[in-house]
Amino acid sequence: MGALNLMSSFKNVVEKLKSLETERRNLLLEIEELKKMADSKAKALENEVSMLREEVKSLRVLLGASAPELDSEPKKKQYQR
Repeated sequence: MGALNLMSSFKNVVEKLKSLETERRNLLLEIEELKKMADSKAKALENEVSMLREEVKSLRVLLGASAPELDSEPKKKQYQR
């Protein structure tokens, strides 16, 4: 019976390895797909931010604001105690 148990154990290990390799391959494919989706979202957001900056610039020019600051963040209100 020792040889049968050894063969059965070996077969189980081989099956486990095949299963893990398949799961690994599937996970790597999913990671690549998610990276592509993240990159696409980042590019879309960059485009939107660029358009919003241009809109701010145009509105400042339209309103006669001098020296528009494109990289400025919205001014935060100071917290007063």
